[in-house]
Amino acid sequence: MGNGGSAVKVCADHQGGINWLSLSPDGQRLLTGSEDGTARLWSTADSQCRGHLQGHESYITFCHLENEAAFTCSADHTIRKWDVMTGQCLAVYRGHTSIVNRILVAKDYLFSGSYDRTARCWSVDKEKQIQEFRGHRNCVLTLAHYSSKDVLEEEEEEEEEEEKVSRDLLVTGSTDCTVKVWWVSSGRCYQTLLGHTGAVLCLILDAPNRELFSGSTDYTIRTWNIVTGEQLKVFKEHQGSVICLELVNRHLYSGSADRTVKCWLVDTGERIQTYKAHKHSVSTLKYHAGILFTGSGDACARAFNSKSGVLQKIFRGHKFIINCIQIHNELLYTASHDGTLRIWDIRGICKRNKRLSRLFNNKVGCIVQQENGEHEAVELM
Repeated sequence: MGNGGSAVKVCADHQGGINWLSLSPDGQRLLTGSEDGTARLWSTADSQCRGHLQGHESYITFCHLENEAAFTCSADHTIRKWDVMTGQCLAVYRGHTSIVNRILVAKDYLFSGSYDRTARCWSVDKEKQIQEFRGHRNCVLTLAHYSSKDVLEEEEEEEEEEEKVSRDLLVTGSTDCTVKVWWVSSGRCYQTLLGHTGAVLCLILDAPNRELFSGSTDYTIRTWNIVTGEQLKVFKEHQGSVICLELVNRHLYSGSADRTVKCWLVDTGERIQTYKAHKHSVSTLKYHAGILFTGSGDACARAFNSKSGVLQKIFRGHKFIINCIQIHNELLYTASHDGTLRIWDIRGICKRNKRLSRLFNNKVGCIVQQENGEHEAVELM
């Protein structure tokens, strides 16, 4: 790929910036949602555009892809469901009174969060609103979902008798500095998690361990017990807003406006690694096979060895911020505000990373910095 990495393919069909990129569970398709008001479906087999989803009356803020259906939400206040084979719009969900900025699909539910200060629950198949969650004092930015049976013991469930018909809960993060947990069946607020002093930008849920992680513009990440609402830990080392989170094997990765990613041990709260080299905010991140991939406002994607923190590759080519990344079959997909979807071959970096990890673990190598700022593992004889 060369020192800076070169894209295998550049898909430039959109006429506006790409705000989100979603990969189907079976890995066969990608979905991009754009400022041009359309979404596009792409085949991961040949990287060709297989569908152009048109119908929204304003820009698409977020999208989600299932194997048989695609979902998009927009500044036109609506959510749409699409057939991935035909590109036909199957449903339009109306009810929000402002920009819909996030959606989440779980079971037969479709959840949405909006600048109208509400979250809503819709029946995926019946095209109707089931529930409205009202109580935030400002816009709802991020969503998570879980079932009480995943976190509550039997005796605790009995205490929540009125909600036993439906055990689903929705978690919402808002610019009003709070996180709220709601019973889906009644719309009742179960917990309000207080502590942040800035907007809540991102949420990660670890239901088996009863933990919720929230990142905020107050520069902190907070850990909560989702049953009791107790604040467990505060991670304080970032010097800018926490924009994105990823949880892997009890390691929490946080991307920030301070131009770094940090890795934390969830169980102790210890920060064990900082990944530098970004020249702007870290807007998105993804862990894959011991490698931490990041996208940044500096228009570059980067690959770091997750253990050593060593920068292994810079992917250059985009002109504006990278908003989202996905990985499938050792291909890296980067979606940018420049309107392009770029596809990069990462087989070489994955192979080299295995060797670097082996040298790092066995302490039989050293790291040298190359002229382009990247690093390479050198075996000691």
